[in-house]
Amino acid sequence: MHSVEWIVILGIVLVLPICWMVSMINRFARLDLLTKESWANVDVALKRRHDLIPNLVEVTKGYAAYEQSTLEKLIESRNATQTALTPADLSDKENQFGRQLHRAVALAEAYPDLKASQGFRQLQQELVDTEDRIAAARRFYNGNVREFNVYLESFPSSLFSGGRRAKQFFEIEDPSERLVPAVGM
Repeated sequence: MHSVEWIVILGIVLVLPICWMVSMINRFARLDLLTKESWANVDVALKRRHDLIPNLVEVTKGYAAYEQSTLEKLIESRNATQTALTPADLSDKENQFGRQLHRAVALAEAYPDLKASQGFRQLQQELVDTEDRIAAARRFYNGNVREFNVYLESFPSSLFSGGRRAKQFFEIEDPSERLVPAVGM
């Protein structure tokens, strides 16, 4: 063989593994960004739900004056979600908030006039739509986390993780939270 052929073969032997390593590192970066983007989608959907709560409370107050403690707990729970720093912490606080939200929406059953109110019905529909958005955003986020974690733990990509850690899923702990809230109209 000629020296040029050896140089080409040596170049291929050296360049291919380097390209392969770079592609693995770039995939980690892409998956990391996808999980951050999908977490932002969850955050937007949760913010929308949080923004609806003051309106729901105001509409409900006039009909359910003696249910004030339920409404106050709802607002306290909503405010507590703002202090979450990690997906696991937010998941826990959102589970608590969801339980309070379901209690507040259930008040409508005790107040036929409230249930018939156009404003309340509109808010209920907004909440149902928002819950659907939250569920979709959670699924998207958890799918990206799953893909990232599988890639992180798979061989040989695990060799190029660069100290990255597994990401946390955004889970619902309370099985009743998995149910779609019944909304009367």
